[in-house]
Amino acid sequence: MRVVVTGAAGFIGSHAAKNLINRGFDVILVDNFSSGSKQNLLDIGVGKECVVGDLSDYSFAREALNEADAVYHFAADIGNVAYLHGTPQRELVTMETNLVIDANVFRSCVENNVKTIIYASSVSVYPIDEQTGGDRYFQEEDSERKINPEGGYGWAKFIAEKQLSMMKDAHIGIARIFHAYGKNIYLNQDRSQVMASLMVKAIRYPSERFVIWGDGTPRRCFVHIDDVIDALDRLYDYATKRGNLTVNVGSQEEVTIEELAEKIIEISGKKITPEHDLTKPHGALQRRPNLRRIKKELDWEPKTLLSFGLKETYAWAASRTKC
Repeated sequence: MRVVVTGAAGFIGSHAAKNLINRGFDVILVDNFSSGSKQNLLDIGVGKECVVGDLSDYSFAREALNEADAVYHFAADIGNVAYLHGTPQRELVTMETNLVIDANVFRSCVENNVKTIIYASSVSVYPIDEQTGGDRYFQEEDSERKINPEGGYGWAKFIAEKQLSMMKDAHIGIARIFHAYGKNIYLNQDRSQVMASLMVKAIRYPSERFVIWGDGTPRRCFVHIDDVIDALDRLYDYATKRGNLTVNVGSQEEVTIEELAEKIIEISGKKITPEHDLTKPHGALQRRPNLRRIKKELDWEPKTLLSFGLKETYAWAASRTKC
């Protein structure tokens, strides 16, 4: 069984690649190293070389997916809230780039007769105006009940899901991942999201100020990468044996950004006084996944407590961060 992993040197892709290799699949790694790195693969024990190229080039995409039985598609133009949504130009570029990558991968899957596709989607497909507060959980049907994804990135993910729904000859598994974290999380300033950003600031403190974007009140549910990989395993098995499925993959252990910062400061062992920059964007106010479908269909729920996952991730980030 030959499985192609796109974005294989990135955060989720590197862990998925390792897991698939351990499961005995013939795994082909594909990446252009725009955000991923060879070090990510080495850090978690993947010594296999990547096929290097840009999936926005259709001829490369078609060749990379040649003779694949399954594709795990993680390749995407990603980043923090400023990188994705900071300007109208960024919104447009992000949308266009991801639309091209996804279209090329999916068209290549059709032309290469790929049997199974596992796609990493996002919470961003849900209505952004409903992520501004309130006591609610997003369930899978909400993306169709009201179509209003979050900016260019959310629209690209939404359209990708629509394209997949038209691929009648393939088995499709879509994972809408809510804020994954763990080893290999992106640490670069323009790519890192809130957890990694705060960790890097804590590691570099006091040479770098510990600044929280916004007032710290937005709430997030973070899911550990080990739990994400377990969910992807089950999703693949479901798709190949039972049919197409779209599920939320996340945790219901919710924290505010302020609480997250406090936990990171405690782990650092430093006396840090947080600052707030209210001029910076802080993203949606609340994102919680309804996990009923994934529990019912895949018998899955997250097992890693945030307290454990944060310590592990911080230790890894400290080993990779220059002070």
